[in-house]
Amino acid sequence: MFKFLWIFSLLIIMSGCKGLTVPPDFDYKVISTRDFDIVVWQKIHNPGGVYKFYIEGDGHAFNSRGQPTTDPTPQGTLVRELAFSDPSPNVIYVSRPCQYIRSRICRQRHWSTARFAPEVVNAEYAVIKQIAGTHSVILIGFSGGAQIAGLVASAKSGLNVKKIITIAGNLDHLSWTEYHHLPPLRESLNLADYRADFLQIPQQHYVGSEDDVIPPQLVKSFVGDKAPVITVDGAGHNSGWSSIFPLLHQE
Repeated sequence: MFKFLWIFSLLIIMSGCKGLTVPPDFDYKVISTRDFDIVVWQKIHNPGGVYKFYIEGDGHAFNSRGQPTTDPTPQGTLVRELAFSDPSPNVIYVSRPCQYIRSRICRQRHWSTARFAPEVVNAEYAVIKQIAGTHSVILIGFSGGAQIAGLVASAKSGLNVKKIITIAGNLDHLSWTEYHHLPPLRESLNLADYRADFLQIPQQHYVGSEDDVIPPQLVKSFVGDKAPVITVDGAGHNSGWSSIFPLLHQE
């Protein structure tokens, strides 16, 4: 039975990585937290140095009709491409709960109304803390992964956060749902409630000029004049970000 489950999990992982080659120096791991098992790919060549965490977005959370899917594993490869091509010595790609593998408590709510619930934030925090310990970390979050990056840094304590970088970041999901006339994510924490602490952390934000999922004005309104917001011409939500790869890799 164990062998069958292992093979089944591996097939899911391979399906999620279709068309993307994992570099040989990245190790696949499943990190167990209190509520979720989280899939990561990591390379750690300088344990005493800075750790860069690329935090995945919400993934394939909804279908074309706006209904929650049965599997939130991301179909896009942007975040993995960023991580796998980063030459920095310590790079970790962090998936979100219920992506690639299923924990026992996984329900559709964990990638819809509760995508930023306390148990989700706690799991992501636990992964980062377990890997980096007290060492400096750079958190790079895409889309909903930006909300996670902000929450683990400002709603939790214990991480040594050097910088937060967001790409098409959903920083205030209440403003986001109101903008798109969607039901609020009532089961989720919201970074807006920790905005003052969040804005004390060094940060950089990238928005896409053609992004109709996270319109640039939502990020600019949230950040104000407290941090730089750079508009990437021609970038949509999931594409057009190639010009920022070198900038992120140099952090």
